Amino acid sequence: MLPTICILGPTSSGKTELALLLADKIDCEIISVDSALVYRGMDIGTAKPSLAIRTHRLHHLIDICDVTEPYSAAKFEADANQLIQAIHQRGKIPLLVGGTMLYFRALLFGLSSMPEANQTIRAEITEQAKQNGWQTLHDYLAKVDPLSAERIKVSDTQRLQRALEVYLTTGKTLSSHWQSDKPQLNHSWQQQCFCIEIAPSTRTLLHARIGLRFQAMLDKGLIAEVEQFYQRPDVEADLPAMRSVGYRQVWSYLAGEIAYEEMINKAVAATRQLAKRQLTWLRHWPERYPVYHYLCDEPADYQRATDKITTILFR
Repeated sequence: MLPTICILGPTSSGKTELALLLADKIDCEIISVDSALVYRGMDIGTAKPSLAIRTHRLHHLIDICDVTEPYSAAKFEADANQLIQAIHQRGKIPLLVGGTMLYFRALLFGLSSMPEANQTIRAEITEQAKQNGWQTLHDYLAKVDPLSAERIKVSDTQRLQRALEVYLTTGKTLSSHWQSDKPQLNHSWQQQCFCIEIAPSTRTLLHARIGLRFQAMLDKGLIAEVEQFYQRPDVEADLPAMRSVGYRQVWSYLAGEIAYEEMINKAVAATRQLAKRQLTWLRHWPERYPVYHYLCDEPADYQRATDKITTILFR
């Protein structure tokens, strides 16, 4: 059976660089595991692989949605499963690359049977937030679902909204859904799945990369990219796509809510928080699959990791 390979790690760790080096060594197709890369037009702020790269090596689940369309972990799980099986049938190796840990969890460990999105309740929650602030809604969540409130920060409005939506839709808390529902996995490809985690050797280096990366995005035209969405009458700030790290801070800047320097500081801080959450996910990764850890600081580190990975996979 051909293997399935997953490359995971915090933002700015060099997952794409490692994936492309590995793709030159093995006959593979790449599946993006990123909740922002699915959206068309969100190129600079997501560090989306260029068209030249995607032409050279086939990529999947990139540019499949308009920013106004919803895309969920459940949809990803279904799409990725279908792709993995099709890639195997073509005699190639699926190489999954990204930092959306919820998507990896959905694919590898299954999802609890959460209710579908309820647009009416979601709109009501958004309106309540506009009138009373997200802190008031977080206080309410702490009363009805303290376990979820402990995990979800006030600033993480997307997860906060979802936790409230689940409770108001079903009468059951989000935490109770996770605790009571133990999904079973039955995909044959999961028997030969390898997870590769990469990260810089220090948190200081990771933070430095994050700062440099965001500045590079600004230099490439991130503000103009976000402004195209800002000018569209059908795009609003509370869309999941526009809540992506970097995009929501630039949106606030365009709306005149924060100054330029504050926008940079908030975006970098939010990206650091994202990286921290990703590392927390990885620290608690279940032992169902082999996980190989590599520290990559310099370009030579990625090449050494690539050589070791191919040796492990095909020894």
